[in-house]
This record gives sequence, structure tokens and C-alpha cells, in this order.
Amino acid sequence: MFVDEVIINVKAGNGGDGCTAFRREKYVSMGGPFGGNGGKGADIIFKVDLGLKTLLDLRYKKQIKGEKGSNGLGKNMNGKGAEDVIVKVPQGTVVTDMDTGLILADLTGKEDQVVVAKGGRGGRGNTAFATHNNPAPNFSENGEPGEERKLKVELKLLADVGFVGMPSVGKSTLISKISKAKPKIAAYHFTTLSPNLGVVKTKDERVFVAADLPGLIKGASLGEGLGDQFLRHIERTKVIAHIIDMGALEGRNPYEDYITINKELSDFDKKLLSKPQVIIANKMDMENAKENLIEFKKKVKEEVFEISALNNEGIDEVLIKIADILDSIEDKPLYEEEAFESHVLYKFMEEIPFDIYKEDGCYVVKGEKIEKLLKMTKFTDEGARRFANKLRKMGVDDKLKEIGAKEGDIVRILDFEFEFKE
Repeated sequence: MFVDEVIINVKAGNGGDGCTAFRREKYVSMGGPFGGNGGKGADIIFKVDLGLKTLLDLRYKKQIKGEKGSNGLGKNMNGKGAEDVIVKVPQGTVVTDMDTGLILADLTGKEDQVVVAKGGRGGRGNTAFATHNNPAPNFSENGEPGEERKLKVELKLLADVGFVGMPSVGKSTLISKISKAKPKIAAYHFTTLSPNLGVVKTKDERVFVAADLPGLIKGASLGEGLGDQFLRHIERTKVIAHIIDMGALEGRNPYEDYITINKELSDFDKKLLSKPQVIIANKMDMENAKENLIEFKKKVKEEVFEISALNNEGIDEVLIKIADILDSIEDKPLYEEEAFESHVLYKFMEEIPFDIYKEDGCYVVKGEKIEKLLKMTKFTDEGARRFANKLRKMGVDDKLKEIGAKEGDIVRILDFEFEFKE
């Protein structure tokens, strides 16, 4: 089964918890803190596997989860980091964050890999918090939560040339003649249910990869037929080979077919019409083909190549033309750099990292930074005091006072509720 798009949830491993421990030895007074740090949680990594040709392995996985790092132990023993989860995907896989719309990776190289969800760092043990003023801290941290993401994973085939055209115009027949691909060929629409890739060698020994892309009919870009499933594969191609049934066996007008397919390409992505296009008049062995070609050429200014895929006539000239065009085209990335997840290098003004609103009689504080701080806090007396001090330094107390919070009012962060104290 050919699967080229899946939606999947990934959850990286949480960091291990830090340890609160103290050194106690017979001849060592005031031994001090002795708790180790937790280990790092597992990353979720997507890695190219050249043996895969489809996303079928991911289709039935609703969620991929990483293991938590090991907790820290006494005697300053740090916890072990969890083993990363490697998810193998085909070459040509595009990974997009569904919540932000940003592209995390376009995996086109043979060794490409990307961390799609980072494991949380391990919580610090109490040894890490020792200072001159507090040489024996009685608290440690929980591990940092691992990243959670909802991802769209798409396969966009790596082909130099994409064969497009109405059903039954001879795309599969042509690719079977010019390569070792063995597509199913029959005299009915949608015989081809998945793209077929073939390696093509010209008479002058040049080589390129061609893809037979099925399912294009009127409305394909809107989901009619199979076109909405496979139009994405045309995006990577450098050249579009547009095949026309010049025999008009099914009573369609060749020129109207040509216009219809180009409109579907444009509706899907206007950039597709800027790609070089080779027009191929197929089935020239049919009775009315010559007359239809004359009428077609009156309306189309571009060069038209006449072939009969069935009889293997005129094909070499088309392949030479395609190879010539490919030689003149530079390799360009599919996506502009702006489409990818960016990292801020300079931050001139930090926005308030939280929101506060009133709901059901209590003040609700929301913010990624604060929620992460809460999850990493162990609520011992000293840990709770440290948490309250951090909120105060972040400006939460001042903001609560500003919007009317008074002594004893309830403040909620996630599922935890606290009394506000001035």
C-alpha cells in the first residue's frame, strides 16, 4: 500500500528528577548536599532510510513516546539519559508542525535526520543549588517535560520529471517503455493508484528519474479523483511532461484536456506553471490523431513532441529534450528558508511570558515558562518558597495586584491552586 501522508502525535521523554540527599559519614561533620541530577529524556528523531518508499509504517501509529530519563541518586550519582527514539522515514519526507504551520525538516539527503521533539533536561539535584548563603539546600527539581507536537508527515517523491495528464492518456505505458518500472496498465480510469518511479537512460547515456503521477481530472486540486493525493509529488519535479491523448479515443478534446490539467496545476500551486513543461502528443498511431494535432498546434505556441508509446515511436527525441532541459536547471530547495522553524538570535524586548484572567472566582495564570516551572518544582517547604520567589521575580505578584487580587484569593496554575499572599 502506498501511503504518502500521515498525522501523528509525538511526545519526547521527560527529564529524570533530581535527588535531594545529604552526605553522612562517621568522621565528616556537616557533610552537605549529595543529590545527583536526573538524566535527559529521549528525543524523537526522524531519520532517512533509503529502503523505505512509503509512510505505511507510520499510518497506524497514533502516538510516538520517548522514555523518561532516570532519576538522580544519592552520592552525587546522576541519572542515565533515556535512549533516543529513531523513526525511519523515506527520502523526500517533509515534517510540519500542525500547530504553528512551520516546517521542521525537508529530509532529502541520504543521511538526513531531524529532532522533531526534544527530550526534557534532567532536574537538578540539591548539590547543584548549594551556594555560599545556602550551603545545604533541602530541595531539588523534577525533570523538565519533553516536547509534545502534532505533526503532519508528507512524502514528496524525489523525481526529476513528472508525467501528468488525464486518465488513460498513456502515462503508465510510456514509463514502462522508458524504464524498468512495471505499472499496472488497463483500459479504464484510475488503473494507476499510486505514483510509479522509474530510472530513465537516454540514447546519449544521460540518466534521470521520472514519476508517473496518477489521478488528474477536472477538480483534482479540490479532491476530485485521486489528484489531491498525488499533486504534492509534482512539487519536487524540475520538469513537467504533459501527455495529451491526441487520438481523442474517449471523445475528449485534446486542447481542452491540456487547459484543464494546467488549471489544476495552477489551482494547487501557481509555482508549478513556472516549471519547464514538455508537451507530448501521444497515440499518434490512431486514426484521427494527425487532424487533432493540427488543430491543437493552432492554439498552442510551444513545441509539441509526437509519439506513440504503444509502438515505441518518437520517444528518444522526447527523452533527449527532457535531459537537455534538466542539464540547464540548477538544483533548488523545495522550500524557502523562511518556511522553516526559525531560532531567534537577538531579543531586544522580552514580552510578558504569561497571561492572567479571572474564571469561576479565581485568577488563572497561563504561560509556557510558568507551567514548566511548576512541573519541575518539588513542593517541599523550601521548594515551594523558591517557586513563589521565582513567580515574584517574573512579575506575577505585581500583575495580580494590578488587576485586583487580594490576600486570600485563589490563584490557579494548571491543576494547582494557591492562596495569594501579599
